[in-house]
Amino acid sequence: MAASLLHWRLLGHVAASASAVKTLGTTRTGISDILSIENDFFNSPPKKTVRFGGTVAEILMKYKKGETNDYELLKNQLSDPDIKDDQLSNWLLEFRSSVMYLTKECEQIVSILLRLQWLNRGQKVVEEYLSFLGNLVSAQTVFLRPCLSMIASHFVPPRVIIKEGDMDVSDSDDEDDNLPATFDTCHRALQIITRYVPSAPWFLMPILAEKFPFVQKSERILECYVHNLLRISVYFPTLRHDLLELIIEKLLKLDVNASRQDIEDAEASAALTSDGTDAPEGLFNMDEDEEAKSEARADPIQLGHMVHPVAERLDILLSLLLSYIKDVCYVDGKVDNNKTKDLYRDLITIFDKLLLPTHASCHVQYFMFYLCSFKLGFAEAFLEHLWKKLQDPNNPAIIRQAAGNYIGSFLARAKYIPLITVKSCLDLLVNWLHMYLNNQDSGTKSFCDVALHGPFYSACQAVFYSIVFRHKQLLGGNLKEGLQFLQNLNLERIVMSQLNPLKICLPSVVNFFAAITSQYQLVFCYTIIERNNRQMLPVIRNTAGGDSVQTCTNPLDTFFPFDPCVLKRSKKLIDPIYQVWEDMNIEELPEFKKPIKKEIMEDEDDDFLKGEVPLNDPVIGITPSSLDSHFRSPSSSVGSPPVLYLPQQSPVLSRICD
Repeated sequence: MAASLLHWRLLGHVAASASAVKTLGTTRTGISDILSIENDFFNSPPKKTVRFGGTVAEILMKYKKGETNDYELLKNQLSDPDIKDDQLSNWLLEFRSSVMYLTKECEQIVSILLRLQWLNRGQKVVEEYLSFLGNLVSAQTVFLRPCLSMIASHFVPPRVIIKEGDMDVSDSDDEDDNLPATFDTCHRALQIITRYVPSAPWFLMPILAEKFPFVQKSERILECYVHNLLRISVYFPTLRHDLLELIIEKLLKLDVNASRQDIEDAEASAALTSDGTDAPEGLFNMDEDEEAKSEARADPIQLGHMVHPVAERLDILLSLLLSYIKDVCYVDGKVDNNKTKDLYRDLITIFDKLLLPTHASCHVQYFMFYLCSFKLGFAEAFLEHLWKKLQDPNNPAIIRQAAGNYIGSFLARAKYIPLITVKSCLDLLVNWLHMYLNNQDSGTKSFCDVALHGPFYSACQAVFYSIVFRHKQLLGGNLKEGLQFLQNLNLERIVMSQLNPLKICLPSVVNFFAAITSQYQLVFCYTIIERNNRQMLPVIRNTAGGDSVQTCTNPLDTFFPFDPCVLKRSKKLIDPIYQVWEDMNIEELPEFKKPIKKEIMEDEDDDFLKGEVPLNDPVIGITPSSLDSHFRSPSSSVGSPPVLYLPQQSPVLSRICD
């Protein structure tokens, strides 16, 4: 369709050119005669070429006196779609010298001038139009917003109208070869306007937000608009924070509408379809059919496109943002510390405002992961920032829990974080956990309740998760030194405490942590896990009668923000700095020697959460209900008061239960 569109537009241009040549040929013939006419036209004063009862200035003055005939005629002539470049250029020249008369009363004719199709015309018209815009906004600032709005509307591919039967079909001209030149001219126009009106960027920002295409628009439209916004941030640095916040906000809307599971299901379905496994075998296999099948297989999977439409938009825009971050931070192949610091400050405030409060975003947060890979100092600054969020009691519990999730996932997944930094963070987290337990020992709230101790459980899970991922590095170099470090953490006190974190944390994390710590005789968790399983109450009968009341198996927000990226373009930038889950050797851990589900062992793409321990392993003490059921009492543990627990219907817990 795009090819036919392009063909239609080219035919239109040819017809218009032929018409122009034919018109000129009615008076003179030959190329020299045509050039002579053009020279005469351009060299003659404007007042001799535009004749509507006088010059443009005279027409505008007459209009202010109430004489509207010449004014209406001028409006009609400017609205003519077949207006010639030379005529338009001379009109613009006259308007440029008459901007003092273009007051608010002349809004209609200014509106017509701003709707002119000037970008696809000759260079002389473009330059004259740019000069006109500069003069207009300097003399009549009332038209600043309309001018900026007109320019912003050209940051996406133009819409072209084609006829299909009796219907007009609108489509974007994605194959327009002039798009880069068009965008260059628009950015020139913005800079010219700002030269005359220095405050223009502050008027521009709300217009750019208003003009942002709907997230369901085509990938090409969104890509062009975001590209132009990022380009504006380069020459208007005061707008960079607001522009990045706008872009990331739109990315987040796409992200929460494309879950990792939906994306993987779409890719798997497309892979099955392309392999032909779900298609019946035909009676005859013709050569043409085989060629058609091979072409179908190449699209879109082999071309690196996402099958899920929302994921495709998200992937294009996120990869564009990551490339922009690298372009800003790197100068001549080296990281520029000052530029990277400035960008980090912008992005960390956006992260706090948009990412931390958002539950279960899958991919957008990777912009921080990518930026921190440029230099260790930025990764440490990010960890310190999250640490302050976690330990600050003035922050909402949901923010503190999210910060704990980010710390654990970042320590586990960032390949560029050295072991010494991991140890320092574990020291900080574990010391805070011990201080928390010290404060709870003498209190009346020392029992297992995620509503009361959410940040504590989040920090525990961050510690368990980091040890599971990093235990080989912690113990690989010097086993004695590594064991001494882990023993000094005194994890046994945390695990055996009355707050019972093994009951609240994600079962897969708990099981791997228990297996590792048991092998190295650091902590023996299985007795507590067995007791938790025995005390589990899957269903609680409401004492008032009626239906049963169901509670969450894992009311802790078990969100791992840096789980594997499944976006194909962005993944290429993330993979070199990403720590994938390495399945533990079955021979290493005696608790894992029993057969594991075949599909888990054979799936090479399974990551940490998919590589769970066998559900029927009596040594680990996990029953199917403890892993798969969504219902239990989160407070029935050692030290809990003998009362029936009914969860409060808070928005956070309700969302987790759902």
